[in-house]
Amino acid sequence: MAYKKDQGRLARMAAYWSLALLILYGCRSFYLMLPGWWQSLGQPLIASTPKIPILGWNLNGALLISGLVLGAAWYVLYRWQQTPKVADLLIETETELTKVTWPTMADAVNSSLVVVGVVLFLMAFLAGMDALLGWWTTKVLIG
Repeated sequence: MAYKKDQGRLARMAAYWSLALLILYGCRSFYLMLPGWWQSLGQPLIASTPKIPILGWNLNGALLISGLVLGAAWYVLYRWQQTPKVADLLIETETELTKVTWPTMADAVNSSLVVVGVVLFLMAFLAGMDALLGWWTTKVLIG
């Protein structure tokens, strides 16, 4: 049973699926590494059907092991998200995000232009000061 089932739904889904994709990537890497550790895991389990018909994947021990690890990790992730501490954190996060005043597109563009302008000014100022101090140091040291 889910802890506070309908609260913080968007934050929970975003957190779950972002971590689930990370786990999927890890299991895929694990699947690719397994045949290098044990040669027999790369061999097809059933000689008559070396590939899964629609997907085209090799049905071997490495696929079964990484699939079991993936399913177990996804289940553990789901159960972990239902613990009161984590669920309350995600619920509060979503609640706080609804209170945020998001800038309009015009505000975002204007702010970005100000930042780019200040960065360009500072870049030119620092480059000019570097050249000036380099010239002055050369004159002082060399004469």
